[in-house]
Amino acid sequence: MTFAPPSLFYDDPPYRLSGVVYGPLLNQRCALERLGDAVDQPPYKGAPKGPVLYMKPRNTLACDGQRIAVPDGVQAMRVGATLGLVVGRTACRVSAATALDHVAGLVLVADLTVPHDTFYRPSAPFVARDASCFIGPRIIPLAQVGDPNAVTLSVRVGETHATACLADMVRPAARLLADVTEFMTLSVGDLLLLGTCADMPLLGRGQAFVIGAPGMDELHGGAQ
Repeated sequence: MTFAPPSLFYDDPPYRLSGVVYGPLLNQRCALERLGDAVDQPPYKGAPKGPVLYMKPRNTLACDGQRIAVPDGVQAMRVGATLGLVVGRTACRVSAATALDHVAGLVLVADLTVPHDTFYRPSAPFVARDASCFIGPRIIPLAQVGDPNAVTLSVRVGETHATACLADMVRPAARLLADVTEFMTLSVGDLLLLGTCADMPLLGRGQAFVIGAPGMDELHGGAQ
């Protein structure tokens, strides 16, 4: 069964999302630097030498305009603004030079998580809450956007404004895709997130968020 809201359901197969979503931990340099000296201490014992992935299972998938229920005992969810690479061709052991040839397009994503300070084997309750992965209303062809690493996202929660610069990644889009497909195959319609910044706004009950980028439709969501 594919995850395909009406606004994302195109006749062109590369745009039909599979419902499989992967995200890399600590791929934003600022998120890695925030760990400070702790990155060299147990349990990490050094910065990641390869991509460290987590999954957003199907229960997390949400459409533009939906609302998430903030869990009991949690004051707010962190709004992780990022882009998702929509795989348009099966990608297995691709090189960085050809990796983006396997990408059909880009989509805005809000990866909402329970705020936490540990990234070692993150607990599912932090990252796998129902309706915590908001996927934008439109997939933009890669050729129209150009370099994913040149995109800067704007994030607004109430009166709080922030930006997420995708140029500041440990593994840029092509390198990330190449490194991931070195050990696993990505299929048509899979979504690979580029990573989120550590210092993103918090979304409390009754609040709404808006994420945007030049040339891309806005992504909206809220909390209850």
